[in-house]
Amino acid sequence: QVQLVESGGGSVQAGGSLRLSCTASGNTFSIQTIGWSRQAPGKQRDLVARISSSGTTNYADSVKGRFTISRDGAKNTVFLQMNSLKPEDTAVYYCNAITRGGPYWGQGTQVTVSS
Repeated sequence: QVQLVESGGGSVQAGGSLRLSCTASGNTFSIQTIGWSRQAPGKQRDLVARISSSGTTNYADSVKGRFTISRDGAKNTVFLQMNSLKPEDTAVYYCNAITRGGPYWGQGTQVTVSS
């Protein structure tokens, strides 16, 4: 079992920045990839960014150059630095871990970007 707790969401004006944090606990040694997905009202949940245990990162095209995913291995925490935010980035952001035992999700944190 892996537990994921997110923090750092909030409201910001377009062009602003936010940093999301996700702290994993439990069987963290089993995590292969950890990252962030988001879901806007009426839309499907989509991958935003992820980082593998080897440090390889992947980003959605819509956030490349604006968002950066990183991790603090000692603290089992992954961060999503979001810069140059746009209204279309408004969504609930979910931390997601892929493990040998299956996927785990956090409870989600709301990000609202106003124009």
